[in-house]
Amino acid sequence: MSRIRIEGLLAAFPKLIGTGKQHTYVETENVRYVYQPMEALYLLLVTNKHSNILEDLTTLRLLSKLVPEYSYSLDEEDICQNAFELIFAFDEVISLGHAENVSVAQVKQYCEMESHEEKLHKLVMQSKINDTKDVMKRKANEIDKSKIEKNRGDKGGFGPLQSLGSGKIENSFSDLSITSSGPGFGSGSGFGLSSDVGSFSTKSKGGPTSSATAPPKGLGMKLGKSQRTNQFLESLKAEGEVILEHVQPKLAQAAAPPSTDPISLAVEEKLNVTLKRDGGVSNFDVQGTLSLQILDKEDGHIQVQVQTGENQAIIFKTHPNMNKELFANENVLGLKDPNRPFPTGQAGGSEGVGLLKWRMQSTDESMVPLTINCWPSSSGNETYVSIEYEASSLFDLRNVVISVPLPALRDAPSVRQIDGEWRYDSRNSFLEWSVLLIDNSNRSGSMEFVVPQAESSAFFPISVRFIATETFSDLKVTSIIPLNGGNPPKYSQRTQLITENYQIV
Repeated sequence: MSRIRIEGLLAAFPKLIGTGKQHTYVETENVRYVYQPMEALYLLLVTNKHSNILEDLTTLRLLSKLVPEYSYSLDEEDICQNAFELIFAFDEVISLGHAENVSVAQVKQYCEMESHEEKLHKLVMQSKINDTKDVMKRKANEIDKSKIEKNRGDKGGFGPLQSLGSGKIENSFSDLSITSSGPGFGSGSGFGLSSDVGSFSTKSKGGPTSSATAPPKGLGMKLGKSQRTNQFLESLKAEGEVILEHVQPKLAQAAAPPSTDPISLAVEEKLNVTLKRDGGVSNFDVQGTLSLQILDKEDGHIQVQVQTGENQAIIFKTHPNMNKELFANENVLGLKDPNRPFPTGQAGGSEGVGLLKWRMQSTDESMVPLTINCWPSSSGNETYVSIEYEASSLFDLRNVVISVPLPALRDAPSVRQIDGEWRYDSRNSFLEWSVLLIDNSNRSGSMEFVVPQAESSAFFPISVRFIATETFSDLKVTSIIPLNGGNPPKYSQRTQLITENYQIV
């Protein structure tokens, strides 16, 4: 078949498939298109009308299992990057237009077969690298010896080693550091050494010729990679290995950046929820805190005016040092002793001083910000899992991650449809479904994936984590009241709702 003929058949395929049909093949006068949708792409098999369609479907299913093995994200860019690996794998399945009786494991084994020439080339390269390392060590030793001899000549130490007589003297004092001259080492001791014994240096250790009490310059413990480690990494790079440098995680991602305002207030609620897989709430607990952080001690003589929401189920408790009657009557947080200032950030810690706490418990499912429905169903040797989320209109959720446990899998699950992004953690056997933002445009979403046959209990418990800028208490700081008069100091407030333990069991 010519190239022009193939390009013409491929160009005609998008015009033949219709919308809303469940067929997986299309026939024309001469050829049959057998296809399978894979997210936004199609896996297409073009055969003649005399071929066995059952065998074609079997071959197409095998090819669909091979695609995720070499392309983890089924988009056009990733497919193009792994085009050669996919072509080699497809070539093992289809030979001269006929399907081969192979499995996914056999195709991977055939594509990863070692070449004798490649192995010989690697041995030669490793031998050259080892020879280069030996030459580098010899050069380094020669440079160290020349530096030691030069330092001796510059600082007036001993001459060549032959002036010491026998070489045993050097070995006997190679690990000693002599800083004073005793009577046994004087001019009459018979050793022929001068009284300045501190000028004696250890040649084998490469130390300085000065007194041992002075620390050597340029030595000591160093952080980072050693020279030997760098040489090993360079040798791996020369063999074609890809070396990923280790990067320390940023602590700024785990904690909020420190505020630069004179007064900072933080409203934080932690959510603990346990939902039943068949519906209903086992546990719903919200714990909130209002923290105050003051940078300058002069701004400590203040009171905080707050506004609480209309949620009657929330119970507030003030700090023991706070004036409870003032808060109960006027919603003002102030110390019992007005002459006593609030502690500054150094005394209260990086998170500030806790002024107010509250808690809410409920069994009403309508209060849950996000509900998850998981529907596993088995068909043949496969299990189809459909998951959907429904978010409450009370909150806009950010950085939503839904972690679904999976049974022990040999290969990554096949994700057929998803609203958002997904990642497979093969080490912990988890499938993470992430959505950056859930607002009025996407209050509900779904995902469907396929794994080998498994029990429905293998996909539970499902863990959820997210953050929100709204809270159940709807508590807000309205103003800062200075007790010493003058203008109210500048302040900032941060409000967030985070999940501490959110599961569907």
